[in-house]
Amino acid sequence: MPPSGLRVGDYRLLAKIGEGGMGVVHLAQARDGRRVALKVLRPHIIGDDEARERLAREVASLRRVRSPRVAEVIDADPWGPTPFVATRYVPGLSLHEHVREEGPLAGEDLRYFAAGLAEAVLAVHSVGVLHRDIKPSNVLLEGRAPVLIDFGLARLADDPRLTVTGWLLGTPGYLAPEILYGDDATTAADVHSWAATVAFAATGRPPFGRGPAMAVMDRVRRGEHELGDLPDEVRPLVEAALVADPATRPPLAALLADLRPRREREWADVSTMPLALATVRHDDDPTDVIATDGQATAPDDAQPTARTLVDPAAVDAPSGTTPLTSLQPGARAPYMQPPPPRPEGAPTRWRPPPNGTPKVQRGLLLGGMSALVALGFATAPYLALAVIGVAALGLRAYSWTAEAARDRTWRRGARWYDGPLAAISTPWYLLVATGGTLMLLLWSAALACLVGLATLLFRPPLEGALVVMGAVLAFSLWWGPGSRRLRSPVRSLVLTATRAAPLGWVSVGIVGVVGALCAYALMTSGVSWDPLPGAPWRQGTLLGDVANWF
Repeated sequence: MPPSGLRVGDYRLLAKIGEGGMGVVHLAQARDGRRVALKVLRPHIIGDDEARERLAREVASLRRVRSPRVAEVIDADPWGPTPFVATRYVPGLSLHEHVREEGPLAGEDLRYFAAGLAEAVLAVHSVGVLHRDIKPSNVLLEGRAPVLIDFGLARLADDPRLTVTGWLLGTPGYLAPEILYGDDATTAADVHSWAATVAFAATGRPPFGRGPAMAVMDRVRRGEHELGDLPDEVRPLVEAALVADPATRPPLAALLADLRPRREREWADVSTMPLALATVRHDDDPTDVIATDGQATAPDDAQPTARTLVDPAAVDAPSGTTPLTSLQPGARAPYMQPPPPRPEGAPTRWRPPPNGTPKVQRGLLLGGMSALVALGFATAPYLALAVIGVAALGLRAYSWTAEAARDRTWRRGARWYDGPLAAISTPWYLLVATGGTLMLLLWSAALACLVGLATLLFRPPLEGALVVMGAVLAFSLWWGPGSRRLRSPVRSLVLTATRAAPLGWVSVGIVGVVGALCAYALMTSGVSWDPLPGAPWRQGTLLGDVANWF
């Protein structure tokens, strides 16, 4: 990495202020005197043209994030000899350093921090970007206001060539459990990380404890957190957001409504001013001196200098208010009026679902579907295999289509034609999914046949042997090669079906009725081999000869 004093692009490096798995962060100065936080990316992160092209697309998306709670991307050069990303420089300690030096946050400061961090994550989500790496070291404190950094750059971690190196594990105690299971990241994953970070801010301890990474990740997967003396005003929200099941976590908008039910915005000092007021020109500022521990100090002879605010005419202020032209110490912005009443459709305060109901429903649904596969295979093996094959192909094609749509949205934002484009591309993804589906079906069928041959040694009833084979088939479909693209959409369907308790019980009832009908048909009519004339081990077939040998 370049040492301080050298130039990277149009920026002169002043001092190293941080380092992580993706790169080294320097305080840098542009040619116009503006100071930025310049992240110089490590070679293994961006080692070829494909990775550089990916970074260019992602930076284009990240530049759309605009919020005083986010250190937005200012500049980037993925193609230079030293690739970098420049963001707004925030002269403050990270949450981790602040808690270590001054202790945990409490009272109104904690509530303000939790609400501000929620606003930051919402701003990132509003442009179709996921942060993916919310943790205390990625939250800076500007006064008492949180500022989120490194948003979205963890998207680079999706490259499978990097994940095998272990570089992108991150901080295990702040990753959502579904990420540790290998599922796709969603906004719910950022909600979990938000809650873990707020818990650290309030207690000074990681909510899932310390120790070996595997032990911490195991506690995260099981949802075994320790919140200690977390204050009552935020404890219910943090507990709800830390549940292992992403479907039962409250949305950020509802959490923010609970933290600031009256949407009070009291910007009485520079650390809590709106973006229009906090954006200043630094041409006349004394240059900061960065100590080796990353803290900013000013020269002893430095005197406060006047700061020119951005042109207020360029900022949209609320109608009927007076724009601010100057700000004196202790003065309040002229347009700080009482907040308006809550509009129609605004987020309401979040309330937890009935204890355990969604989890029970999802367990019953998944177990019922597994039993349905086993009973269906025993009742009509050939027809069941055909239905399972069509369903598996459709679900895997849906997984490919949905993933491509998410990637497009992440790169360039939502478009009105996203739905039609996904529909048009579905035939192509059906073709893409065919090879993996055939491999999964052949693997599962072969394993079921092996188990069936093994059961011949015990001479069990035919129906019982087929039920066992069907159970093995269901297990292999769920965990066999290429099954992730089958598990993910099935889980999504189950989560959707159980978001409302009545719909969840209706879904459980439908699966139960279909399973009961299959069991009744099996007991009364026996096994149906339609559309073929009989069992595959009938006289004159290969399996029949093997069965006779046994």
